[in-house]
Amino acid sequence: MEKEEVMHTFPPFFDENSQILILGSIPSVVSRKEGFYYMHPSNRFWKVLANVYEEEVPDAISQKKDFLHRHQIALWDVIATCKIHASSDASISDVQVNNIQLLLSKTHIKRIFVTGKRAYDLYWRYLYPQLLKEAILLPSPSAANATYSFSRLVQAYSVIREENAS
Repeated sequence: MEKEEVMHTFPPFFDENSQILILGSIPSVVSRKEGFYYMHPSNRFWKVLANVYEEEVPDAISQKKDFLHRHQIALWDVIATCKIHASSDASISDVQVNNIQLLLSKTHIKRIFVTGKRAYDLYWRYLYPQLLKEAILLPSPSAANATYSFSRLVQAYSVIREENAS
């Protein structure tokens, strides 16, 4: 299994009003090509969030950004660089993490959520000791996570809306 060195190539998405931070591991091959988060057509992230907020699924990147702004959600990833095979989180090695503290200093983040077990484990290993901010594990919205049906994902991700309402 050939791994390549991958660098996170686009900035975090946030503004000064962001209250929720959702972290993935590192953008997929498709997301890196498109230059935005959760862009693989089979990834259920946008469909799940739209369902949680009872809205239409945003299609274009500009619509996705508008959706995030309206709901005060910031997006970034735990990993700045790593070695990885294709988009397989299981193959990730040689991790260097992003400077999440920089984003936190420019926002009003109340809660951090991490999508997927690998990203969650990396958060607790590398970022929690610096930030001392707990994170909540959300199941991966990837189609590869077949153990979670769409309705189970919506149920799990509903905690974001509940947290944002408080």
